[in-house]
Amino acid sequence: MLTSIVRFSIRFRGVVISLACLLAGYGIYALTQSRLDVFPEFAPPSAVIQTEAPGLSTEQVEMLVTQPIENAMGGTLGLETMKSRSFQGLSLVTMTFDGKTDVYRAQQLAAQRLGPLAADLPHGVKPPALLPLTSSTSVAMVIGLTSTVGSQMALRNAADWVLRPHLLGLPGVADVVTFGGDVQQFQIQVNPQKLVRYGLSLQDVLNTAQRSTGVRGAGFLETTNQRIVINTEGQITTAEQLAHVVITTSNGAGVHLGDVATVRIAAAPAVGAAAIGGEPGVLMLIESQYGADTVSISASVEQALKGLQPALTVDHIVVHPDIFRPANFITAAISHLRTALLLGGVLVIAVLFLFLLNVRTAFISATAIPLSLLTAVILLHYFGVSLNTMTLGGLAIALGEVVDDAIVDVENILRRLRENQTLAQPLPLARLVLNASIEVRGAVVYATFIVALVFLPVLTLSGVAGKLFAPMGIAYILAVLASLGVALTLTPALAFVLLTQTSLESDEPRRVKQMKVRYSRLLSGVEHRSGLIVAGVALLCVVAIATLPFLGGSFIPELKEGHFLVHMAIAPGTSLPESMRIGRAVTAALSHIQGVRLVAQRAGRATEVVDPTGVNFSEFEVDLKPMSGKEQTRTLAKINQTMDGFPGLITSANTFLAERIDETISGYTAPVIVNVFGNDLDVLDSKAQQIAQLLNRIPGAVGVSVQSPPGTPQLVVRLRQDQVTRYGFTPVDVLETVQAAFEGVEVAQVYEGS
Repeated sequence: MLTSIVRFSIRFRGVVISLACLLAGYGIYALTQSRLDVFPEFAPPSAVIQTEAPGLSTEQVEMLVTQPIENAMGGTLGLETMKSRSFQGLSLVTMTFDGKTDVYRAQQLAAQRLGPLAADLPHGVKPPALLPLTSSTSVAMVIGLTSTVGSQMALRNAADWVLRPHLLGLPGVADVVTFGGDVQQFQIQVNPQKLVRYGLSLQDVLNTAQRSTGVRGAGFLETTNQRIVINTEGQITTAEQLAHVVITTSNGAGVHLGDVATVRIAAAPAVGAAAIGGEPGVLMLIESQYGADTVSISASVEQALKGLQPALTVDHIVVHPDIFRPANFITAAISHLRTALLLGGVLVIAVLFLFLLNVRTAFISATAIPLSLLTAVILLHYFGVSLNTMTLGGLAIALGEVVDDAIVDVENILRRLRENQTLAQPLPLARLVLNASIEVRGAVVYATFIVALVFLPVLTLSGVAGKLFAPMGIAYILAVLASLGVALTLTPALAFVLLTQTSLESDEPRRVKQMKVRYSRLLSGVEHRSGLIVAGVALLCVVAIATLPFLGGSFIPELKEGHFLVHMAIAPGTSLPESMRIGRAVTAALSHIQGVRLVAQRAGRATEVVDPTGVNFSEFEVDLKPMSGKEQTRTLAKINQTMDGFPGLITSANTFLAERIDETISGYTAPVIVNVFGNDLDVLDSKAQQIAQLLNRIPGAVGVSVQSPPGTPQLVVRLRQDQVTRYGFTPVDVLETVQAAFEGVEVAQVYEGS
């Protein structure tokens, strides 16, 4: 078969060379169309279920919401692990599936079990919902909004009703999560004394408010020859109109909502806040869909922001589009690897010319480099594998291998052509090139498959390691196998075209002959001292193995992204304003560090309840000015030193990608996790704090914190059943009254524009 392939390539050399040119052209096209990313998709298939339970405490959420969801989802096909987090008013359950499960099938399986589950949850708990499917790194961009003139409510309205719908329409955007600003509401703030004066209950106010406004269809009116659509317009659109809605009548006069309550447009109770450079603002996290191209999303978002800029400028809103832009790191990493590949290719070609001392043979051998790599890129693009540091790293490792087959083939053809010139009856050139190529074909094929087999164990890695490193092995193997194909087809064809048209020098270059003489002497010496050589190699192996325990190890190299995430935790029970006050002081201190370009803070959680935390937790986006890797390491040390200067805070700093990988492996943004199990939450909190104090004393441990929600101050309202019965109340009415008074109850919706 190999002989037939080589014979065909020599006979139809024009066709082979033309096809090689077309392949190279298509490879360049595939290179421009391939997705760019830092890492492959390394997270296992998962589904995240979020359930809002307004007003319920952490313990109630755990018992009444989280545990029923876990019980219902436990038997899902392919499920490997399930983690849950319960907060006040929120449950979050993360299901991780077997690595072989299709990620879309995992979402479908979870959705099927969620359907009937909503009916089994307590009254008032919203139906469980699956969060949008995002990529491993999730965040594609972080932008911010500030204004020195407008209010925080105007900022939030612009974010929710202008920017967010526009950004969600962009290809590849999975979700837009908003932190900070004031969410606009029509609020009926009841005065209890006035309720007593008019003999009304809070339930009366709720019933009236629920029926105060709305949108209803009215059908149509049909005559003998015409159908007329009826359009009703009765929606209340201002707080003044809402205040005039009648609750009841007293002494012939109507009692209005405005008589017993303050009715106005106000901000919803805050569950989080944001600041940019110490000034209040709105942060928007743009999340990428699974398999989307982060660089393309960033370009689309920036183009969209440019289009919206005139409208935002009219409202005196300043857009900060570069608070965090992962595309910068992706572009830099890919650019560095491209430079390394080009430089490596140039060095290989230079070495070829210096040793072969023949421009034509160097050219024939060098063609294997771009063609093999471009063929690998085509196959990666076909299988949907992105170009990232791992795949490009595999191509870089294969750079020296892809040229080997062509060199061996060309060198042997050149040698046989020289010998043929000295024969009295030279062989036909086509037959000679075929024989010379076949002569070394066995060794070339065996060597190629051997080096490819070396990388096969990488493909068998499981978990996150397999997701990260398998694409590197695939890229390497594809490039090496492509080089074998080039050596079987294009190399003999080019050799016949370029080396048989002119006479060749009858002898090898003098430099090569001298090197062969010296190499022969070296081999002769090795043969006479074979035992000593084997013993020396064995000794070196033993020394190398003995030094392994003393070498430092890490899952991935320390990344230099030019951006850090700084986490800050304050004592449980700390209010949101206090978190933001401390955050302003931290922002000012971090901003004074040389090399820090911008600091943005977000505290608590977003209104959409993605990645929920308490208001005593803050996260700072610390973006750096362009600097070298060593300068970034020094800046990180200064950041840690600065955060240590704030007593009573638990802080940690890391790069974004390192956190995402740690979170995928352990479930939290830390490389080492200690889990504590038990039934008594108070004992768990106590033991967790003791473990944290112990771990803090370990050299090298930084940012040790207790991730589970610790005990927070609570005010417990317990119903006295005898008194409830005495006054003629029902327990649920009392509980709903407490909820309306302190949690707030959504009673209706008002539509205004979009």
